[in-house]
Amino acid sequence: MARDNKKNVADLKVEEKLKNLYKLQTLLSEIDKIRTIRGELPEEVRDLEDEIEGLTTRIENINNDIITLKKEVSERQANIKENEMNIERFKTQIDNVRNNREYDNLSKQIEYAELDIQLNEKKINEAKERIKAKEEEALRNNTLVNDRRADLDAKRVELEEVTKETREEEEKLKEQAQATELTIETRLLTAFKRIRKNCRNGLGVVYVQRDACGGCFNKIPPQRQLDIRMRKKIIVCEYCGRIMIDPELAGVQVTVATDDKPKRRRSVRKTDE
Repeated sequence: MARDNKKNVADLKVEEKLKNLYKLQTLLSEIDKIRTIRGELPEEVRDLEDEIEGLTTRIENINNDIITLKKEVSERQANIKENEMNIERFKTQIDNVRNNREYDNLSKQIEYAELDIQLNEKKINEAKERIKAKEEEALRNNTLVNDRRADLDAKRVELEEVTKETREEEEKLKEQAQATELTIETRLLTAFKRIRKNCRNGLGVVYVQRDACGGCFNKIPPQRQLDIRMRKKIIVCEYCGRIMIDPELAGVQVTVATDDKPKRRRSVRKTDE
């Protein structure tokens, strides 16, 4: 039965072969549309997931910076207390010095401790400003993450709905496409699939539009257009390689532009003999 079917398919007229090819092209284009609609949503979902992951990592880094800065503040505050205790001790000792050398040495120690306190206080203020800025940045990013998570949830629901709605339609179109493929001889079907794969828009069969190829829009010579309308052989575009059919076979009504302007009559001037 399979051999008889192949033989019958091969014996079809060129017009029938072209009709079957165009029908298959139409079905596959519908499947492409469904996949395009659904294809954008998974990409959007992945983009949102990546963005959320990036924001979450950024927030973690900011929080780690805040912890480090707070630790620095605590250490500097401890240094200030230690310096204050040293100053008190040095001031007690300076009252009991026995010579100028000991007095100068303790005075320098007190001066150094006071300078170190000033430096630590400056660094603490700077760290606190950075902590404040980091906390504000973390708050902004947390708000952004919450917004993106809400968007992600909505996109996931939308994707699930679209997938559910289109799955049945796509399966029906696939079944019709597979049935149509059985009406096309293997050699021609293979060539069609190869052409379709190499075309950006997935169109392997196109009809003539305004004296041009419906795929690449390059002009088609009048004689070649006549050959296409005759439907005696399968003709491909010499520029893009797509299989071409006439609009009538594709079920497209072509309106011919008419020139409403009256033609000027050429006057013949009689000459006197």
